[in-house]
Amino acid sequence: MRNVLRLTLAVCAVVTIALGADNTIGTWRYNTAKSKGAPGVPAVSNLTVTREATDRGVKITAKGERADGSKIDAVTDAKYDAKPVNVQGAGQAWDTSALKQIDADTVTEERIKTGGKYHSTVRFVVSKDGKTMTATNKGTGADGKKFTAVAVWDKQ
Repeated sequence: MRNVLRLTLAVCAVVTIALGADNTIGTWRYNTAKSKGAPGVPAVSNLTVTREATDRGVKITAKGERADGSKIDAVTDAKYDAKPVNVQGAGQAWDTSALKQIDADTVTEERIKTGGKYHSTVRFVVSKDGKTMTATNKGTGADGKKFTAVAVWDKQ
């Protein structure tokens, strides 16, 4: 009986650790050479995103600039419950975001512009070595046209 209890506790501990892992956490720098932006949106010239763990979620801080000189300065504080939250700040095409963690290396995000046409789904995948994160974004832009964009991020 004692061995069964130990085994049960060990399994519970491993499951808790595995489900709590989030390899997207950290500071990521946008790789302009490897990324393909959405048509009709000014290209990103530099962007750093910091993803900090919170209670069952993440705080995402994005700071940078587009090629046209416009600033990107936004913060999202969301749980991985797929419920929409407001994005604070400026420089993003969306103002609402909903996140869901698939596994330790994969997160999905739904992005919406309230009252606008912008709506997209992004799938973030961290490489096995943990050094690169690729975000594939598919949706409808502010102009109402379908788009696909790929952002490649390097871990800092």
